[in-house]
Amino acid sequence: MKSKVKITGLIVWLFLSVTAFAQPSADALRCELLTNPLGIDKMNPRLSWQIQADARNVVQTAYHILVASSPEKLAQNIGDLWDSGKTESDNSIAVFYDGKALKSDTEVFWKVKVYTNKGASDWSVPASWRVGLLYYKDWNRRWIGFDGYFDSDDKEAGYLSARYFRKEISITKEVQEATAYIMGLGLYELYIDGHKVGDQVLAPGLTDYTKNVKYNVFDVTELLNGEKHTLGVILGNGRYYAIRQEKPYKVKNFGFPKMQMQIRITYTDGSRQTIHTDDTWKGTTDGPIISNNEYDGEIYDARKELKDWAKVGYDDATWERAEYVQEPGGNYEAQINNNMKVMQDLKPVSITPKEGKYIIDFGQNFSGWVKMRVQGPGGTEVTLRFAESLNEDGTLFRDNLRAAKATDVYILKGGDIEEWEPRFTYHGFRYVEVEGYPGEVELDKFIGRLVYDEMETVGSFTSSNALLNQIHKNAWWGIASNYKSIPVDCPQRNERQAWLGDRPGSAYGENFLFDNANFYSKWLEDIRLSQKEDGAIPDVAPAFWRYYSDNMTWPGTYLIVADMLYQQTGDVRILEKHYPAMKKWMRYMEALYRDSEGIITKDSYGDWCAPPATIEEGRGKSADVKRPNPLISTAYYYHLLQMIARFSEHTGNSQDRAGFEESAANMKKDFNKRFYNPSGYYGNNTLTENLLAMYFGLVEEGQKEKLADRIVEIIEKENNGHLSTGLVGTQWIMRTLTDMGRADLAYKLATNTTYPSWGYMLENGATTIWELWNGDTAHPRMNSQNHVMMLGDLLVWYYENLAGIKSAANGFQRIIMKPELINGLDDVEANHKSIQGMITSSWKRKRDRFAWQIAIPANTTAHVYIPAKGVRFITEQGKQIADHSDIKIIGEENGRVIIELGSGKYQFLSTLP
Repeated sequence: MKSKVKITGLIVWLFLSVTAFAQPSADALRCELLTNPLGIDKMNPRLSWQIQADARNVVQTAYHILVASSPEKLAQNIGDLWDSGKTESDNSIAVFYDGKALKSDTEVFWKVKVYTNKGASDWSVPASWRVGLLYYKDWNRRWIGFDGYFDSDDKEAGYLSARYFRKEISITKEVQEATAYIMGLGLYELYIDGHKVGDQVLAPGLTDYTKNVKYNVFDVTELLNGEKHTLGVILGNGRYYAIRQEKPYKVKNFGFPKMQMQIRITYTDGSRQTIHTDDTWKGTTDGPIISNNEYDGEIYDARKELKDWAKVGYDDATWERAEYVQEPGGNYEAQINNNMKVMQDLKPVSITPKEGKYIIDFGQNFSGWVKMRVQGPGGTEVTLRFAESLNEDGTLFRDNLRAAKATDVYILKGGDIEEWEPRFTYHGFRYVEVEGYPGEVELDKFIGRLVYDEMETVGSFTSSNALLNQIHKNAWWGIASNYKSIPVDCPQRNERQAWLGDRPGSAYGENFLFDNANFYSKWLEDIRLSQKEDGAIPDVAPAFWRYYSDNMTWPGTYLIVADMLYQQTGDVRILEKHYPAMKKWMRYMEALYRDSEGIITKDSYGDWCAPPATIEEGRGKSADVKRPNPLISTAYYYHLLQMIARFSEHTGNSQDRAGFEESAANMKKDFNKRFYNPSGYYGNNTLTENLLAMYFGLVEEGQKEKLADRIVEIIEKENNGHLSTGLVGTQWIMRTLTDMGRADLAYKLATNTTYPSWGYMLENGATTIWELWNGDTAHPRMNSQNHVMMLGDLLVWYYENLAGIKSAANGFQRIIMKPELINGLDDVEANHKSIQGMITSSWKRKRDRFAWQIAIPANTTAHVYIPAKGVRFITEQGKQIADHSDIKIIGEENGRVIIELGSGKYQFLSTLP
């Protein structure tokens, strides 16, 4: 019996040892931040992975990557395309393929083995990527479409019916693999034998088609398993055919819908075939989609449905031969950012009869459309009108849509139950008015469909303050609603443009919520391609609206978002690719607008949409008032000079750094001379102006305290504890106050419920974020109820300052964890799934005790600031931190003990000062 106890004890000891020091593993393999992507047209794509390990302080010391041309070779550990060998490096987030030249339309397979200070992993589960079409010649065929109007089009109204194209093909051999490449402009849906290919909607991504065109790639092997097949494509208008053509000097129009497609087939006998678009395809405009456009909606006549049009044997005798049409002009590029898709379905919360119609309330402002079930006589018209809010009498409030009709019409074919949703439009709405519906309108016959770019939600935040939590929720809905392959300003009115000025702080905060790196990388490319030869950058990109107003704050977002992506993802290519264009723009602005006194004289918008002092002062008025401000433009240029000086070092252009820094130093002197002489601190400078001077480091060191006092004075005394910032100032306000040591004042602003505040929006029924602080009373042309620009840096503050999750270097490889303790806030729990892995910060404060749970991903380190009386007042899982060999004590600062942690999970308990 005694020996059995010994053996059992030995087994338990061995089990615990294995558990404590489990072998690390590599997973979450991604190519260009995508999982097993199709259509990567980069010759040296970025490879990344995450390390999973139970032990603490796990650091990668080396990696070994194998890239092979087949799964069989990879299984034999043969990297015939690239064998990196054991490479000494801690890099796990941006290793660039460095093997043989890749060929178009080939699939490659890869895996990785990591070596750490706690042992080596096994080979990872294999991953793959398909190489796209790398060269223009790879397309080798023509664009097809119809370049002109048909009887089915309404030329006067600017409405085009959808274009349908089809082709029957024969497959005489067994298919090993088949890949479809398609560019369908403005929007497309691809079918094979009546089955839609993919789950994307509103594809492809928006671009300025004279600059670049995105193609999508699909594996269609399983759909080509017989002899006869039919290929079908429906083309919608999107932004290609612009509905509003009355202002060609402002709005770009690219022409009539068109497409180019090819399916590349490899047969089991090794032979290959390419099926492509040519004039043997046939097309019609006489289908059920009578009109479709982004702003006005879709009209669908089910009586005109082309039954089985994308199946073999359909009689297309009345269809016309497709025409060869001119190509768009832009370069062909694989779309690396994901397409949009239906990401969530919402059930209505109520239906209310109103004047012979019905008002459906979905309980949430969002963007997308409604899917409807209906049964009734043929020819019955059901009209769906969309709105964000209601008038006092319960009817739809639609004045803020401007010229957008935001209306869908479905005409029944009659007979059985019909189910319908639009294809080539979307709306921003909470409420839908239903008119003409036959029978009883019931909740289960309508579904709201939330549509945005397919991306993972990677952040969560909750706290003891319910208002903070609800603002976070509203922000999520607003951000998601405005991801439409570009970061649009709003989803409801006839605008929906990617204004650069809306996003400098917001994009940063959004990155804590969404895996949006590819999305914003694509947008930076839109900005770069919109640059004029002389260096000018527009206010809107892609430049669907021709706005080149030469201001600092809007185009300056180009640099700020690039800096954010580099900080959050560690991809230096972002800076390398855009550095020449950024430098060109900076030189352009300086040459044109820096006067003899060193001031940047040109600004267009000022602190856009700053709140009126009172609701009454802003009632019925438009905030659409430009107040150019040379202080703002000069402050921004100084800030951007410092930023591009860093970029020059990162990108191998260090010879430029001295010039940028000298220019910045001179501008700081000129700025203070003009705007901040000793009496200027108590002059008429606005809150925004003072925030910029403080956050950008423009005031002299000896004057910072005085300026900080002035900022506090404006908020507490002149604003009665409220902000007075517009779009510009709100991008920096929360971080500035916190850096000043006044996180308490930032918290007050974040939790106000009276005007102007985020809480005021919620108190007045907002379920997203308004465009204006007084969005409930302003003129309808400027009161979008689903905008993100006034989020500013609020979400950055949530995650970095309240939760204490901040990247210090190289995409969270070094982390700073320094939560602010504020009276009235008792606990915060936040997670952020960074490129390195999940980071968790969960803290609670009760009287003089502070409990903090932390999780840090493998291959990272964190500097952690624990509020405590001192080192001896902190324990980790019941043990003094000084007794932990895996916790490095750095020092003490302002009531906090600073420690350095490696990866792992930690539970701290401290006594507060």
